Amino acid sequence: MNSLELSFELAACVAGILLLIGTPVAYWLAYSRWRGKFLLESIVALPLVLPPTVLGFYALLAMGPRGPLGKLWMALFGHGLAFTFSGLVLASVVYSFPFGVQPLIASFEAVDRKLLEASAVLGSGKWETFLRVILPLSLPGVVTAAVLSFAHTLGEFGVVLMVGGDLTGVTRTASIDIYDRVETLEYGQANHLALLLLAIAFAVLCLVYAVNRRVWTPAWTRWTAK
Repeated sequence: MNSLELSFELAACVAGILLLIGTPVAYWLAYSRWRGKFLLESIVALPLVLPPTVLGFYALLAMGPRGPLGKLWMALFGHGLAFTFSGLVLASVVYSFPFGVQPLIASFEAVDRKLLEASAVLGSGKWETFLRVILPLSLPGVVTAAVLSFAHTLGEFGVVLMVGGDLTGVTRTASIDIYDRVETLEYGQANHLALLLLAIAFAVLCLVYAVNRRVWTPAWTRWTAK
């Protein structure tokens, strides 16, 4: 597996996991009235301001043979967690957590509370209200969370290098590959890979802005009217 394929696999795994675990967290943060929820909000946003090397360092300690995660993983699967693809996924989930949760929080909070009250009056429970009212109205936020999580993971460097090292076919992602090629003066190949990541990043941002502004709505309306 080449570095770009590995990066795509890592980013897809992280985006999927963040949607699964980030949705309930975002729902609670959006609708909870607990005064101390700012503590959890701060924890969620912490990777945005924390240097990647700091996060990677503590993740490496936790995943090491003497760390709690490393010991647990060894007991369950018989091998270590650090410098493995699974370790990369776990560290990347933590590092990209704000990108998967904050768009969901914003979308959930933007849902008109009158619609939620109407759903409750009609006898719908919280789960049914979430599936039939909140989630459909929050689809742009869901898409944004998934795309941003994917893109952020795709371009990781510091955390990946600290936790996964530089193992070909195992932990060498595209960003690590670019760094290696620059160090060996292979500027042409580094430029090709960097341009590809640049194009992907631009396409991702276009998708996010298109979703948020619903640029396809007029065309979709005309098509369905025919």
